[in-house]
Amino acid sequence: MLRSVIRPSLSLPKSPVISHNSQLMTHEKPFSQLDHSIIVRTKHLPELCLQSSDGNTGIPSDKGHNKLTTPPIRAAMADDPYSDFSGSKKKASEEAEKRRKKLKPESLMKAVVRSGDGDATPSDGDQVIFHYTTRTEEGAVVYSTRTEFGGKGKPQRLVLGKSKMILGFAEAFPTMLKGEISIFKMKPEIHYAEEDCPVEAPDGFPKDVELNFEIELLAFSKAKVIREDFGVVKTIVTEGQGWESPRTPYEVTARVCASTVDGNIILPSKEEPYFFTLGKSEVPEGLEIGIGSMAKSEKAKIYVTRDYLSKSTLMPSTEGLGEVVFEVELVHFIQVRDMLGDGRLIKRRIVDGRGEFPMDCPLHDSLLRVHYKGMLLNEEKTVFYDTRVDNNGEPLEFSSGEGLVPEGLEMAVRLMLPGEVCSVTCPPDYAYDKFTPRPAKVPVGARVQWEIELIDFKKPKDWTGLTFEEIMEEADKIKNTGNRLFKEGKFELAKAKYEKVLREYNHVNPPDDEAGKIFVNSRNLLHLNVAACYQKLGECRKSIESCNKVLDANPVHVKGLYRRGMAHMQAGDFEEAKQDFEAMIKADKSAEPEATAALAKLKQKEQETEKKARKQFKGLFDKKPGEISEVVLDSPSDEKLEEKEQIESENLNDATTTNPSTERDAEFAFEGERAGFFSRLFPSARRVFSNLGLNRCSIL
Repeated sequence: MLRSVIRPSLSLPKSPVISHNSQLMTHEKPFSQLDHSIIVRTKHLPELCLQSSDGNTGIPSDKGHNKLTTPPIRAAMADDPYSDFSGSKKKASEEAEKRRKKLKPESLMKAVVRSGDGDATPSDGDQVIFHYTTRTEEGAVVYSTRTEFGGKGKPQRLVLGKSKMILGFAEAFPTMLKGEISIFKMKPEIHYAEEDCPVEAPDGFPKDVELNFEIELLAFSKAKVIREDFGVVKTIVTEGQGWESPRTPYEVTARVCASTVDGNIILPSKEEPYFFTLGKSEVPEGLEIGIGSMAKSEKAKIYVTRDYLSKSTLMPSTEGLGEVVFEVELVHFIQVRDMLGDGRLIKRRIVDGRGEFPMDCPLHDSLLRVHYKGMLLNEEKTVFYDTRVDNNGEPLEFSSGEGLVPEGLEMAVRLMLPGEVCSVTCPPDYAYDKFTPRPAKVPVGARVQWEIELIDFKKPKDWTGLTFEEIMEEADKIKNTGNRLFKEGKFELAKAKYEKVLREYNHVNPPDDEAGKIFVNSRNLLHLNVAACYQKLGECRKSIESCNKVLDANPVHVKGLYRRGMAHMQAGDFEEAKQDFEAMIKADKSAEPEATAALAKLKQKEQETEKKARKQFKGLFDKKPGEISEVVLDSPSDEKLEEKEQIESENLNDATTTNPSTERDAEFAFEGERAGFFSRLFPSARRVFSNLGLNRCSIL
């Protein structure tokens, strides 16, 4: 029986021989003797299915065939010479269509030897597993995966639309059913003689002649290419629950068995699951990578090439193994997070919470209710606080983002789900060494462990639908919290509060001109508060950038000029600072006292910088070649001078904050570590002297 199979993506011209509805015709000649004149002639003929009614396919006899040397094994795809597992993340649809235009009448024909099961066929994204044998028209075997024809007996696999392959394969597989055996007759331009063929022909391969490819499609399924070189590929057998996947250093419970691609058992199946920790070389690298893409309760097959078969506790020896197929059922995993990436702050989930991670976590500033027990990591595991005992059984209620609990504890709670219980081990600098008040039972430098239960949390109010007055009221609340944090010296937290309001302001539209003035004034103050935080954190350039957001719109904004001038002075940009302070006087005569005081301070800084430069580097350039000049460090009198300067700075702060025209809300003038004259001439000098331990060289 002769049959034409038309792929849906193709449009064929009308033919007097066979119509678009694939009517059947019979023909009883063998495959090799079929009269090609009756075949549909069309511009595109990607698959034409031929099958004789008596089952005679005209397969050339195997007797006396010539067995050519098996082509070299390709690293990423076992020993398949017809495909290259070089990964590509580009969408291949346009390239595929371009290649299909090369198909011509009679260039690719198909004879079904054994029908397959069902009606599903492979498509892009499917991994196909198959055996095949390639013969010449005379019956000589060119290559085979089967042992009876000189192959190794290992089936091959490709991922359609992703793996590089000959054009004939790309067009043949989408026409096949699972279990089907067919012969595809390909002209040279459909295999290795194709112009710009993506794979190279092995040495001695007869690429300029017609060839018959006998293919048995063993299986196909959707695949996820996890590694670009196709070293780890996963096919899902049973979908999992949720979308969270394990990663280093999660603790995993899984059932695992393993075999070679030709079915030899390496790791037998057993009911008892394995327990292991990701990142500790307890399972082969490729298996760990594959499990890292799985969801809870998912069942999958993970194909791992030899390059990813590292030695492990599960498989101590991988010598002699090629590609391995792992069948995995991810029973359970415990979330273990290395919060800092250095192993010091570890969060380990004990009881799962409600919802999906991380969408249902209090990632943003929220009102939290938690129970927790804190203990020292000493031999006695001394408990220093327990909310169920020391807080009358009531949970602790606090707002995140305000520094009300140790930083390590808050970092962990932000990644918890409601109802979750976790254990957190924390280093001193993220526990109580930088937190006040310190619990009486916690000594300096103590590592602690918290057992935390997140009862629930209340998300911050959504500004959507609020009136302008309500929005400004909410903004003032957050801004006032930032002001309090600034006064407490928690500059990073204060900056985060100001920046939060600024982000929300991007979506606020004042209803009228009067509201617009209020809005612009509030936004400017927030930018200047952010600049003050950056100054306190020693990031002068970012402070200047924040000031510029105000001054770009209003170049005579007095508070903006003052703040930027102070940042320039702290950075050692004395000329720029002078220009800003002088601009203050021109912009507003009432700001002259503050500007004059700032200019006097600036002049003093310049003089002290030059004085220290002359003192510390006196004779530096007067020595003979080979002699080393001594760098004079700051003397006690210098330290007293710096202390006096700091006091003067604080007095300047008081003067400016008493003038409502220059300070309002959370405006804070301050002095920090300064870069001096020599540092500006020789920027790397600071690092040089710091490495020598000469950190008291204030000029740097």
